[in-house]
Amino acid sequence: MAFTLDDLPIRDDLRGQSPYGAPQKHVRVQLNVNENTHPVPDAVAEDILASIRQALATVNRYPDREFTELRRSLADYLGHDLTVDQLWAANGSNEVLQQLLQAFGGPGRSVLGFPPTYSMHSILAAGTGTRWIPAQRDDEFRTSPETVVAAIEAHQPDIVFLCGPNNPTGTPLPIETIEAAYAATDGIVMVDEAYAEFMPSDAPSALSLLPGRPRLVVSRTMSKAFAFAGARVGYLAADPAVVDALRLVRLPYHLSALTQAAAVAALRHAPAMLAMVDDIKEQRDRMVTELQAMGYRTYETWSNFVLFGGVADPHAAFEALLDQDVIVRDLGIPNHLRVSAGTAEETAAFLDAMRRVAAVQPPVRVDA
Repeated sequence: MAFTLDDLPIRDDLRGQSPYGAPQKHVRVQLNVNENTHPVPDAVAEDILASIRQALATVNRYPDREFTELRRSLADYLGHDLTVDQLWAANGSNEVLQQLLQAFGGPGRSVLGFPPTYSMHSILAAGTGTRWIPAQRDDEFRTSPETVVAAIEAHQPDIVFLCGPNNPTGTPLPIETIEAAYAATDGIVMVDEAYAEFMPSDAPSALSLLPGRPRLVVSRTMSKAFAFAGARVGYLAADPAVVDALRLVRLPYHLSALTQAAAVAALRHAPAMLAMVDDIKEQRDRMVTELQAMGYRTYETWSNFVLFGGVADPHAAFEALLDQDVIVRDLGIPNHLRVSAGTAEETAAFLDAMRRVAAVQPPVRVDA
């Protein structure tokens, strides 16, 4: 008989849990995990490679434990008068959030979230022994100040996780909701802005709220707009005291010298790296328009993906798209699928495949 996970002396609170499970299938059109499907520009790639080569010359030594140059580059990129001591980075925003939960969560503490939201939020909570408290959203997957404050007052969490734009719905997060959440709790308020670069240019970021709010944390990533998903670089901006707290739980030398070199080089070319964002937003809006024309329900999205409802059988539709060499995301939300914005060619391939799906499975009415 094979030895299984259930036979191990695993923590009781982890029994029955499932790991992050986005399918990894090699198909022609991969639009399931909100990656930037545009490659790093050649000129930028050459500079990144040169920086990595230089870092290799001293790779026998430990990297800068404080990754000071990277933090300085991130502060310059974000603006908002941020200083180096307000920035922190790790191997993807997932590790940043894990460190935040290690420092401020843990056994006997709780974190409040608003599903459907980024699935790793609850998984990271479980991994750190932090109790996950799910609260209801408003219609259209929105989060009003009144709704968030009511949930905070009802549950008294130690940490509040907000996601804006929200994943997997793309919904905007009003700046007023963040302000109200902060005023309603004495705990940490974390705003996950992984998709901030895809917001309208005049939309305020949670970064604008940092002055005078030492318990506010704003998480970002280089995976999306910077097309750096494979490099694994996430970061946050917060009060210097929060950064000091994360030093207590981080592993020593957690960011390799090669990662630091690559990220600093990419940030040197921020305008070139971000030039593809407008094209991605154009393809996103094209998908919204054409999915609506097919009869599907879409939602306001400030991200690089579209959640659409009215799918009669999401699993069957997912498989039908896969048969056409297109992969999207079945999130388990009844009658909904999510698709990432790709290149113009990838978007066309998805829309053509979706029309064939709709011909066999006509859209149905859904309520959010």
